Amino acid sequence: MGIVNVTPDSFYAPSRTLGGETETLKSQVLKMVEQGADILDIGAFSTRPGHQELSVQEETDRLNYAMDAVRGLIPEGVLLSIDTFNSGVAREAVQQWGIHMVNDISGGSFDEEMLETVASLKVPYILSHLWGTRQDFPSASHQSDNPAVEVTEDLLRTIRRCRTSGIVDIIVDPGFGFGKTLQQNYQILANLDELQATGCPSLVGLSRKSMITKALDITAEQALAPTCALNMVALQGGASILRVHDVKEARQTVELYKLLQQNRPVKNDIRYYRHPQKL
Repeated sequence: MGIVNVTPDSFYAPSRTLGGETETLKSQVLKMVEQGADILDIGAFSTRPGHQELSVQEETDRLNYAMDAVRGLIPEGVLLSIDTFNSGVAREAVQQWGIHMVNDISGGSFDEEMLETVASLKVPYILSHLWGTRQDFPSASHQSDNPAVEVTEDLLRTIRRCRTSGIVDIIVDPGFGFGKTLQQNYQILANLDELQATGCPSLVGLSRKSMITKALDITAEQALAPTCALNMVALQGGASILRVHDVKEARQTVELYKLLQQNRPVKNDIRYYRHPQKL
């Protein structure tokens, strides 16, 4: 999944494409498609610390700008995702532009109409985990003795709400960086296979995030190699989708992972998870 930021303030500056730079946006999308992106995730609302607040109309206007710019550039077979926690923006994206799925960092907690909206649109839902509220996001903190287990159990509860609302296809995202400490992020990544208890495919977004830059004391621009390293860890932990700024390098990581898997001995691997909701 390639990240398309139609914003002036996303944390990784080279990914920003707003400001009348239509050719920059087109070039970025074409590059991602050529490098093998399966999904393009279009976001018009930056959620970095200190982000600019937007109205639903402003977010929708940015989306319309992006879709007007890339109309006709995306080949059949490449899916489009809208990165939003606003149900009105999600509805516009699907109904007006035919976007295929909704990626909601709040797991339906920022907009009480989101789950019902996605269900009515009949599209897949990327359910992300987040500790915090709309008021204290993204600076919220949460104490947890076992964050990997707690995140999974939180997701299981929200999955039940999604099913009750009528959402059929769900992808889970542990929400790295969203209300988690540096240590919690790595505890979750080291135990990513806990997410298998949800019965849903998982998406992991680690690309150039602060859990890398703070740990290594580097900038986001310097974080490509460690991003690839952690993406390999995520794949080994069962991740189905990598959400990235750098599609070519992620594709290369996936290909090397496939070679590793092809040469592993076959084992009868039966795992027992600590989640009574699934059992």
